[in-house]
Amino acid sequence: MHTGQRVAALGMVVSGALAVVKIVAGLHGHSTSVLSDGLESGGDVFSSGFVLLGLTLAAKPPDADHPYGHGRAEILTGLLIGLVLAAGGTLISFASVEHLGESRLAPASYVIWPLLASLAAKSGLAAFKFRYGGRLWSAALVADAWNDTMDCLSAFVALVSVGLALWNSARFLDADRYGGFVVGLIVISAGLRVSRDTALQLMDTMPEENLMMQIRATATTVPGVKGVEKCFARKTGLRYHVDLHLEVDPEMTVRQSHEIAQAVRVRIRETLNWVADVLVHVEPAS
Repeated sequence: MHTGQRVAALGMVVSGALAVVKIVAGLHGHSTSVLSDGLESGGDVFSSGFVLLGLTLAAKPPDADHPYGHGRAEILTGLLIGLVLAAGGTLISFASVEHLGESRLAPASYVIWPLLASLAAKSGLAAFKFRYGGRLWSAALVADAWNDTMDCLSAFVALVSVGLALWNSARFLDADRYGGFVVGLIVISAGLRVSRDTALQLMDTMPEENLMMQIRATATTVPGVKGVEKCFARKTGLRYHVDLHLEVDPEMTVRQSHEIAQAVRVRIRETLNWVADVLVHVEPAS
């Protein structure tokens, strides 16, 4: 199990424990917002499970049917997480306001403690996933990190809602239900953001300009390279595949130009660890 899989597995354990605690506390403590936050944490268990599955599939080596590898499975996992989050947030918001205005018991004071624990645990988990998601170029792990970030925000909203209901239950009893509604909206926004980012990667959106400049600069350090005519890159999982049109002396032999192209391919792969492979096409320099 590599680093990304271990991080995803850790997320499942933490989210599972928090979900159980918050759901039990929300049910017995009569708090809609805490129950909503617990259900959202329960969804995180499945999200981290999808991440773990996607990273496992993405690690499979290329084969005859998948010459670029299986990395797109990891991006598809991120998209699936976004859609699940958006759907789950919609259900949470609807359920929170469905019985708005009906009489019920005020929340118990002890429901605050699971929310504080969730804030602390999810803050650390989000930072951890952002760090390793960026290092591994994992769309699914970064999507899961945004999910944990939204958990922190939803836990804070639930904390404020419960606090208002405890402070003055006569006036702010429905604040707890409104808090659950806002938690759902936060989850929906996170899901839409994750879906958008992963969909762009599936559409072969080019990486940031500074990354493209790194590819061009690395290519021109190889002796014999006159310039780079075209440079394209697309993400196929954790890393990028690059198509490069290289300009060389038009008078050199095919063998010489091939040796330069091979040197450029090796140099880019050794220098830029986020590049999986490079396809080099040789052009005569003007």
